[in-house]
Amino acid sequence: MSAIRGARERARIEVTAAIKDEARKQLAAEGASKLSLRAVARELGMVSSALYRYFPSRDELLTALIIDAYDSVGEAAERAHRTAVAEGAAPAVPAGHALTEGAAPARPAASKAAATVRPGTHLDRWVAVACAVRDWALAHPHEYALIYGSPVPGYTAPQDTIVPASRVGLVLIAVLEDAHREEGLALPPLAEELRPEAERIAADIAPGLPPAVAAPLVAAWAQLFGLLSFEIFGQFHRVVEAREVFFRQAVTELARTVGLLGGRR
Repeated sequence: MSAIRGARERARIEVTAAIKDEARKQLAAEGASKLSLRAVARELGMVSSALYRYFPSRDELLTALIIDAYDSVGEAAERAHRTAVAEGAAPAVPAGHALTEGAAPARPAASKAAATVRPGTHLDRWVAVACAVRDWALAHPHEYALIYGSPVPGYTAPQDTIVPASRVGLVLIAVLEDAHREEGLALPPLAEELRPEAERIAADIAPGLPPAVAAPLVAAWAQLFGLLSFEIFGQFHRVVEAREVFFRQAVTELARTVGLLGGRR
């Protein structure tokens, strides 16, 4: 019986993956607002009643796609952070040289902006994470649009999306917390009228950071995705041409607003 259950579970996983893949094709072709369970079923050669056993409604399928997208970009950010930390703790390896067994792992293939980040400082880690998020967004523009674009009419994201949606932000917080513990932060000025709100933000999302850092962190987080949205949705057309260099400089300046100066490991 266990073998039969295992086969059924594998089949369910495969069908679920196929449904999501087809739904992503629809997102690319028609946009999230036109996602249709019947159209997905038709493309997969399924009767719609069979598909409803996997996703009872359009909203449940959208939620699954949203969680997958948040998890995917979150994994990219976390992987970039781990790599930057590991490279900063190991001797630098010249470009093009193979790493020997036991050395720090190589950075995953990414944009030129991510590939040229000098490992070591907390500022470098911040920039590496931001560039990894940009790489993901450029590689997955329709999924980026699903989670950071216009709201889907009639859809309200459930609580299940909150933790996945927090992953990139938590990586940025981790970079700042490491820097703060190692005295690598220069506290930015904090207006007295903002102090109560900054203290609330720090207590809610970043208890390991001073309020003077927590408030500009939220602004930097928002500006990071504003930069990405301008690029992904075409607002930089005929305005910014050297976009990788522009992005890297912009996120470096964002890092300085939260106290990262890049002078310490």
